[in-house]
Amino acid sequence: VCLGKLARTRLFSSFIGLLFGVAAFAQSSQSLELLSQADRGIIPRYLLQDPNGRSITSEDFNGRFQLISFGYTYCPDICPTTLVEMAEILKLLGDKAARIQAIFISVDPERDSGKVLKTYTEFFDARILGLTASPALVRRAADNFKIRYAKVQAPGADPAHYAVDHSAGMILLGPDGSCIQKFAFATPVVEITRQIEAYVDNH
Repeated sequence: VCLGKLARTRLFSSFIGLLFGVAAFAQSSQSLELLSQADRGIIPRYLLQDPNGRSITSEDFNGRFQLISFGYTYCPDICPTTLVEMAEILKLLGDKAARIQAIFISVDPERDSGKVLKTYTEFFDARILGLTASPALVRRAADNFKIRYAKVQAPGADPAHYAVDHSAGMILLGPDGSCIQKFAFATPVVEITRQIEAYVDNH
């Protein structure tokens, strides 16, 4: 399955913006976001499916860290930015990246099939695993991780054409499956990498 012409155009347009935006993100004054009072209610559990339709749970990665983001393949800017950053984090970690499972969970299961997700995530880095499932299971996973999302559609527009407003950022789970930290969107990649590396070195 290949990205269609429209999808490729949308994706590469996002990258053009990234060329100008990444430098600004690197200068961002936003530091990493430790778990807030609300985020402490995160339940780091999910039951989803990988691109081959195999059931995947958070416990399948016990013994490894999990770096998780939620989004969707039609996202014009936030998701491509996040996955570029996730791929860069894996690159900067070097051999230590083997201790990390990077995961992208789609909040648009109606359009993001397993094959679509696989094509999308592999474009950024083959080590990023795309997960999806039925709308009910995706909603449950999002609720567990305190991720909000909702369809946004212009009045009278084609029902197939919609955006999904969703929470951004990345969440780090520890080797025991516990939620360690939440990184706010636009936290500099070098800072996220430094923090993850410190956690890896201490486990």
